[in-house]
Amino acid sequence: MALKDLFGYIPEVTKPSEKKVGFNTKLKWTLIILGAFFVLANIPLFGLSENALSRFEYLAILLGTDFGSIISLGIGPIVMASIILQLLTGSGILNIDTTTDEGKRFFQGIQKILVFFFIIFEALIYVLMQGLQAAPGFTGLVVFQLILGGLAIFYMDDVCQKWGFGSGVSLFIGAGVSWRLVTSAFQFINQQGRNCLLDFKGTPCSGKVFVLIQSVINKYPTELLSALAAILATILIFLMVVWAQSLKVEIPLSFGRIRGYGVKWPLSFFYASVIPVILTAALMANVQLFGGMIENAAAPCVEEGICTGMAKFASYFGFLGHFVEGQAISGLSFWMGSNNLLQLTIKGGFLPKYLLQGLTHTLFFMFFSTIFAIFWVKTSGMDSKAQAHKIASSGLQVSGFRQDERILESILDRYIMPLTVMGGLAIGLLASVTNLLGALVSGTAMLLVIMIMFQFYQNIAQQHQMDMAPAMRKFMGGG
Repeated sequence: MALKDLFGYIPEVTKPSEKKVGFNTKLKWTLIILGAFFVLANIPLFGLSENALSRFEYLAILLGTDFGSIISLGIGPIVMASIILQLLTGSGILNIDTTTDEGKRFFQGIQKILVFFFIIFEALIYVLMQGLQAAPGFTGLVVFQLILGGLAIFYMDDVCQKWGFGSGVSLFIGAGVSWRLVTSAFQFINQQGRNCLLDFKGTPCSGKVFVLIQSVINKYPTELLSALAAILATILIFLMVVWAQSLKVEIPLSFGRIRGYGVKWPLSFFYASVIPVILTAALMANVQLFGGMIENAAAPCVEEGICTGMAKFASYFGFLGHFVEGQAISGLSFWMGSNNLLQLTIKGGFLPKYLLQGLTHTLFFMFFSTIFAIFWVKTSGMDSKAQAHKIASSGLQVSGFRQDERILESILDRYIMPLTVMGGLAIGLLASVTNLLGALVSGTAMLLVIMIMFQFYQNIAQQHQMDMAPAMRKFMGGG
């Protein structure tokens, strides 16, 4: 009872009074939140010392953020809280009936407390482990700014869910990946801060499209092939993911009490969606990040021969690898990682060990994507038993069979687990191959942005259709 009383003191975004928020209202709030996200992503943390932020690039994509900014935590606390709570409830450790209003409020209250805990915890870990190293005397201030940024992302997500289109988490990831995709293709300010468009022949550009044009003009065949390979790889992977996204198995169902009417229950080829590859990429990024931070924290001790305890602690994790400027050059982190094989081949830097690394990287992604897919389906209410209960509760049955959950479960067993395994293997293969081919953004990012944008398109199209046709709104239960 005390815990439920605590929920009442947590500030929350007011729900809209109407059952269905209008299209224009949702569009307005979605654009406001999107604009606020980009503004916050460009506000640097005050008191931050020089950091090798390039090592966070891969993790930043997954967290929908820009490291070094006030929202460096990104969606990390929200995702961690959601995954842990989902696993606890899915496995039966926490028994919360989310079908009732009271159960939903309790679930959401627990989730908010977990999010606040992870905001504080991750802010402390990033700064104290020198992942985001604060200047002397600014440690507390940097932690405070990270907490403020984490709270801002949490409430922006809440606004988007209640007043906008879909989830703020998906919006932030999609916006971050789209921004990286655009800048990778059309960036005209190079690393030296010079505008290549002012001196197109003399100043090298960063964006691959401009590099391609420059290479044609200046007759640089190596740069031409490298830029062309990245652009073509991006287009090829995009088409492959869109095609694979459309694959599905449809199970014909009929209404038990109404003859002549039926629906098709779709089971996507990527049955566990993009969750397995997100978890796999997050695992890889965190292993590399953890190894880099331990080595970074222990480096002064090793050089000066002091704090032997920290040096000994670091030696236990030596198998994670050695890092140079945030990049793994040996150990587990190196063999889990990847290099742009096409670019290495074109520029003459290809070595046999990079081919072996590419193989281990692909196997790692495929294996763990499959494991996480199975684990997610079994613990998140997507297995055959849960789906059979959902279908039966809707008054549906498989055409030609009597209405029985056990029959439904046995039929779904033929499809769900094979789709889970094949989908996990396929999505892991797609993500890893994209990393190896050197597309404009990573494989995980490509999968995320395509699936997220497709989902947003469906939400917007459905909302627009309901606003244009009042009868459709009544049919969908909007009143």
